[in-house]
Amino acid sequence: MAPTAAQRAPKVPLFTDYTPLPDTFDSLFSGPSKPHSGLGGLIRALDKIGQREFQRRQALASSAFLNAGVTFSVYSDNRGSERIFPFDLIPRVINADRWDVIEKGLTQRVRALNAFLNDVYGEQRILKEKVIPKRLVLGSTGYVKKMHGVRPPKGVYIHIAGIDLIQAPNGDFLVLEDNARTPSGVSYVLENRGVMKRALPRIFRKMSVRSVDEYPTRLRSALTETAPVKASAANAVVLTPGPFNSAYFEHSFLARRMGVPLVHASDMFVHANHVYLKTTAGKQPVHVIYRRVDDLFLDPKVFNKDSLLGIPGLVRAYAAGNVTLANAIGNGVADDKAVYPHVPEMIRFYLSEEPLLGQVPTYDCSKKSDLAYVLDHLNELVVKAVDGSGGYGMLMGPTATRKEISEFRTKLIENPRGYIAQPRIELSSAPTWCDNVAAPRRVDLRPFILTGKDTWVLPGGLTRVALKEGSYVVNSSQGGGSKDTWVLSSSDNGEEES
Repeated sequence: MAPTAAQRAPKVPLFTDYTPLPDTFDSLFSGPSKPHSGLGGLIRALDKIGQREFQRRQALASSAFLNAGVTFSVYSDNRGSERIFPFDLIPRVINADRWDVIEKGLTQRVRALNAFLNDVYGEQRILKEKVIPKRLVLGSTGYVKKMHGVRPPKGVYIHIAGIDLIQAPNGDFLVLEDNARTPSGVSYVLENRGVMKRALPRIFRKMSVRSVDEYPTRLRSALTETAPVKASAANAVVLTPGPFNSAYFEHSFLARRMGVPLVHASDMFVHANHVYLKTTAGKQPVHVIYRRVDDLFLDPKVFNKDSLLGIPGLVRAYAAGNVTLANAIGNGVADDKAVYPHVPEMIRFYLSEEPLLGQVPTYDCSKKSDLAYVLDHLNELVVKAVDGSGGYGMLMGPTATRKEISEFRTKLIENPRGYIAQPRIELSSAPTWCDNVAAPRRVDLRPFILTGKDTWVLPGGLTRVALKEGSYVVNSSQGGGSKDTWVLSSSDNGEEES
């Protein structure tokens, strides 16, 4: 059969006419047609594939996600709640030296946050010594007063952390926010990697990329190591609110990968301050619950009495030290956005170390001087609800309408403690496949950190990408997608081959 006209057409390199965004750090290029040091082989290999073949592989990758049911839910979308999570086949690359700094900085930060939680639910030294304002901590919606004096087994509050990072124009990573309650997204990291290995197998093998495959094993170890019984005897479960939850795919995915039951509240009960799972062989003791249910729905006897998602008596069993909850109840105070500016002080206070990672300057609207500045500069700032997530409850001042600014002005005046403000930071960018060409789009990064006996950082994490041109919002619920994050294990990154 004779080749078609499309097949006879000359191959167009993938990055033809690609130009990075001005004043940003691009993950692959330092300038037009100038790959970062060590990435020339990767760029040549991707260029060798060409745009037409790359489009075919991108379509196959999207089909793989569709067939695997890799979805998330958007409750506010009247077009239907279930969506396939968009995946971009051009990888985001982080070199070994830069990752080493990230890894050490994240480990340090999680250690300090865990010490903070042990303290504020215990002696409260950091408040007594006025390192952090007492009103800020005890007034947080994430602070659960009923948990004061309750210490989790092994003293671990944050078993799973998701720390959101952005990359400054000079390439340094900064912490944007902390997620210490029920951080989600790691299932997409693992699925992205699996699809990437099939779509670009030779390139992947040549690039010395650190593996992410051990995450489920590491997660199970972290959970059982913090059980109230010996790790070898610990029974763990994943507690889900059900298939209508936005992250249900992840709940089932992680339970399956860890080899533990995925359960609903109705599958368990509490007797004599111990938790049991109902099975066909009778009751089975449960020592660790990786819960994906919010604090206020965990136990109808203690929190929301109408909750059907919780287990009556669970808090009593937890307070008695007979079950580990991952993450612990009350962690919301540690990722309250108004507490975030004080994390460097926590690191100095608890660890006697200087912070290894920087963070974004933040205005605390509960302070009169900060509030006055924010109100005068709303059109220049990003304003966030202190307990908001998913890109909701946020004002992007530089692109907001007059009406939106006016509405937020009213909100700030009525509830200043409920908001913080930050300058809009120029997010880094990465080449992204958009409309059949590679174009720069803004990205962030959510690494995942596990703590059991020790703390371990997953090499890479979830790179989220703002697929809309000019957008700064990377959240999947608002049109964002994801990329595979390649952390290089060496400077020998191979050469071409597709």
